[in-house]
Amino acid sequence: MPDVAERPRASESTMEHAEDVLHRVFGFETFRPMQGDVVRALVSGEDALVLMPTGGGKSLCYQVPAMVRPGVGVVISPLIALMQDQVAALNQLGVRAAFLNSTQSPDEARDIENALLCGELDLLYCAPERLLQPRMLDLLSSAPLALFAIDEAHCVSQWGHDFREDYLSLDILEQRFPQIPRIALTATADERTRTEIAQRLHLKEARRFISGFDRPNIQYRVGQKNNANKQLLDFIRQEHPSDSGIVYCLSRNRVENTADMLAKAGFDALPYHAGLPSETRARHQERFLRDDGVIIVATIAFGMGIDKPDVRFVAHLDLPKSIEAYYQETGRAGRDGHPSTAWMVYGLQDVIKLRQMLEASPGSEHFKRVERQKLDAMLGLCEVTECRRKAMLSYFGDHLEAPCGNCDTCLEPPETWDGTVAVQKALSCVYRTGQRYGVNYVIDVLRGNGNERIRQQGHDHLSTFGIGADLTAVSWKSVFRQLVAGGYLRADAEGYGALSLTEQCRPLLKGERSIQLRRDPAPRKRKVAEPSGRSRPELTVNDPDGWEQLRACRKSLAEEQGVPPYMIFHDTTLMEILERRPDSLEAMAEINGVGQAKLDKYGKAFLDAVAKLAPQS
Repeated sequence: MPDVAERPRASESTMEHAEDVLHRVFGFETFRPMQGDVVRALVSGEDALVLMPTGGGKSLCYQVPAMVRPGVGVVISPLIALMQDQVAALNQLGVRAAFLNSTQSPDEARDIENALLCGELDLLYCAPERLLQPRMLDLLSSAPLALFAIDEAHCVSQWGHDFREDYLSLDILEQRFPQIPRIALTATADERTRTEIAQRLHLKEARRFISGFDRPNIQYRVGQKNNANKQLLDFIRQEHPSDSGIVYCLSRNRVENTADMLAKAGFDALPYHAGLPSETRARHQERFLRDDGVIIVATIAFGMGIDKPDVRFVAHLDLPKSIEAYYQETGRAGRDGHPSTAWMVYGLQDVIKLRQMLEASPGSEHFKRVERQKLDAMLGLCEVTECRRKAMLSYFGDHLEAPCGNCDTCLEPPETWDGTVAVQKALSCVYRTGQRYGVNYVIDVLRGNGNERIRQQGHDHLSTFGIGADLTAVSWKSVFRQLVAGGYLRADAEGYGALSLTEQCRPLLKGERSIQLRRDPAPRKRKVAEPSGRSRPELTVNDPDGWEQLRACRKSLAEEQGVPPYMIFHDTTLMEILERRPDSLEAMAEINGVGQAKLDKYGKAFLDAVAKLAPQS
């Protein structure tokens, strides 16, 4: 078999073919800058490692080359729901796409295998577990192949947040099919993870295409957790009362309770976690994808790769375990590029709970050390006083020249105060109580709360008893939260969160350095008249009635086809139809996102809908 160096190069006519596919099938005039470079490399037969933010157009980077190169493009995808979603979207475009997974009958799988062998497919999706079966590898050896695309490639990293063991064996593709170009794609990978992807998948010589991590349309906000349910309700009511969104919780029980609370408050909220029957999970996901204004309350397992473009907010009621996880989960908001919100509340108990889960995990000590570092970085992001987006991008090695102007620390810069004396009191009290008690007990001692437990321990006679009466319990919780986040205190992960000193606190105790702390803002309502996270059509389109008529047309067609509305046309395409009001199929074909197959299927229906719109003023 020829080696990689002998792979054919793309000619200008081949790239012209790629641009024709982009326009004719997908309905776009030109590639985005990096997309074009990746497509050129892949149709030339080169390997590629691609890092693009969610919504940046990663899928086109392998879908177009798979249709240009002879043979079928094989896409390795980690989730059944993800591959089914993508195949359904491609079928709407007239692309010959299929998947092989455990949901199919033997007859259905056999038909697809025959289509593969006969060269009747452009794209075939399968999970890594299936691809690695000897029978599947033998089948691929007999089929005409265009490329291999390894989606969600960060799953190969043992230190990543979505590790999948089967991804570790995908280096077999390079061994069995060295002449077939491979592309690995992800939206979330720091330098360490990118290096690990290249090593484990034998892509060290692959061309790297790294786009910026910034999602400027997402507004990032982090606040202290007081009454999480009330805070969430206030946030949704004030800013996203009729929007689709995702609420992430750490436990299944919290998911159920939060979904129930939102439903009782009048929202269309559904739970999603691994403990639910598979039919229930599928039904809830289908509702989320197809209906407007549905809120999914989920554990972190929900949403990877789901191409719902109009998720207007992602909320976290519990602290994510790493910046990678936070970025990946918040990235499910605003895939259409419109304003969206990433909202989170967290408290010290979140830190203790995550550390308890980490220490109880079966991972090696090296694994746990790496995970502790990731959690510390996440805590640091929560407590920054500078631009939050700038700090997050810096973690991934991406640099923002100036503050973003669209995060909480930019919009409402946090106040700081000289916390040196308060910190010395807090650290001294932890030390004098024996470094065996949790934050609430230590605060009671500081504030002079002589309850029975404190009297039994004799801590009402300590020199630190009552020396912190000048601060409220809420203020002290803020102090302790920041000391744990800054690494000055450690919260015991094995018991009840007992606080202990670290070596880092010594200069503070000795008075050799001072410390500035964040002053947590008092809870207050945001102005409903300026909902920074919302992106309802009337904010950008002058004809809300016309917009609703086109949405109704789209929903009717979607129900006929049995697909989510966004698979008919994304909101951006619908808005362009409303603004340009095409009066012929030729004019309709000029709209971004209207390829030939969709023009044939839906062109007349939308022309009829446009003709019924009220005249533009």
